[in-house]
Amino acid sequence: MMRQIQSEDVSLEVVHSDAAGIDIGNEFHYVAVPQSRDSQPVRRFGCTTGELRTMANWLKQCRIRTVAMQSTGVYWIAVYDILEQAGLEVYLVNARDTKNLPGRKSDVQESQWLMKLHTYGLLRNSFRPAQEIRTMRTYWRQRNDLVQSASRHIQRMQKALTQMNLQLANVLSDVSGVTGQAIITAILAGERNPHKLAEFRDPRVKASEEQIARSLEGNWQPDLLFVLQQEQDGYKFGQKQIAECDRQLEKYLLQREDRSHGAPLPEEKRKQRLKKTKGKPQFDLRTGLFHLSGTDLTQIDGIDVMTASSILSEAGWDMSKWPDEDHFVSWLRLCPDNRISGEKIIGKGRLPTNNRANIALKMAASTLRQSDTYLGAQFRRLRTRLGAPIAIKAMAAKLARLVYRMLRYGIKYADKGATFYQVEHRQRQIKHLKWKAASLGYKVTPIPEAA
Repeated sequence: MMRQIQSEDVSLEVVHSDAAGIDIGNEFHYVAVPQSRDSQPVRRFGCTTGELRTMANWLKQCRIRTVAMQSTGVYWIAVYDILEQAGLEVYLVNARDTKNLPGRKSDVQESQWLMKLHTYGLLRNSFRPAQEIRTMRTYWRQRNDLVQSASRHIQRMQKALTQMNLQLANVLSDVSGVTGQAIITAILAGERNPHKLAEFRDPRVKASEEQIARSLEGNWQPDLLFVLQQEQDGYKFGQKQIAECDRQLEKYLLQREDRSHGAPLPEEKRKQRLKKTKGKPQFDLRTGLFHLSGTDLTQIDGIDVMTASSILSEAGWDMSKWPDEDHFVSWLRLCPDNRISGEKIIGKGRLPTNNRANIALKMAASTLRQSDTYLGAQFRRLRTRLGAPIAIKAMAAKLARLVYRMLRYGIKYADKGATFYQVEHRQRQIKHLKWKAASLGYKVTPIPEAA
């Protein structure tokens, strides 16, 4: 029978007796196991696939069942995948939670320190979605990166036009639109007559041809025309890549299990009041997400199909990974970061994060400002009382809770309206006023309405 590890400190209990620690690096990985498992308890392995498989085999020979490592850049991903395939439980931990003692920093000591912390159960495992979600996340992140790259090409096109004093921005809302691209293409083809260029005006453009012609009396420069050509080519290539990414994403969604169980897609609501988001996929993404998750998150006010896709690609649809909605909000870094001592809040801070679902929910919350809905009325009250940044974060947390309930319990969202919220808020104010008056020995009596 295997000898149990005994802690020298009676206050610490061994939680993972078969634990190892890995210090992840760019060129080498240092792996530490308990001294009783191998004559050389700390070994160094390279980063090639063969070396990683050798590492996994050595860990299994040392009877290791669980391994802890830091989420260092993207170097951990290959290690994680191979160890997971080998049947080992992998703990991916935040580097801020594994700080070593001052003056004891080396690759060997770092791996031993990780092993010790993991042995005593002092590390929190980070959430990593299943492969099905990771694949969708890869496609969606790639698409977002392509959209951002295309936006930079548009900005540089606009810069080149402005440097030549072509003031298209004053008459067109977007140079990447039909009219803007037609005019730029004609300019690059050699057309310089502003009136002929203005003839490319789309009937939907508010500015007249005469206004557009005046804005196109530019100072033509060969070097800037070259830049304009390069940026338009880059923009068109980016649009082609986005279309290819959309086709791949659509194909992937069609191959997934239909979790809607044949339920009809709910009627689309509120879209007439929401500004259309440019850059949406050219296929029915809303239906694909409904079949993927079994619920339509776009029924929640403020959440459109782009936000829903960001949430599902980052967090997935299995909310059982979080015990309750509070844990989900905490994972999103949408909860307060209060410093508490002696049951008193002694300070407040900000939780740094690059969680894309966090960003998507905050952007969704900011759109509630002009929404004539229950959530819109709540956002406006919080914004007046606390300011825009805090209100946006609070409403993003509110949206996250609604998302959790819909995905975890299948609850359908129904908007109660702004008027209902205002009446509800007034009733809470009256109740609080009566309680305050009673505590001071007074009684609140409503004024009778005039006949």
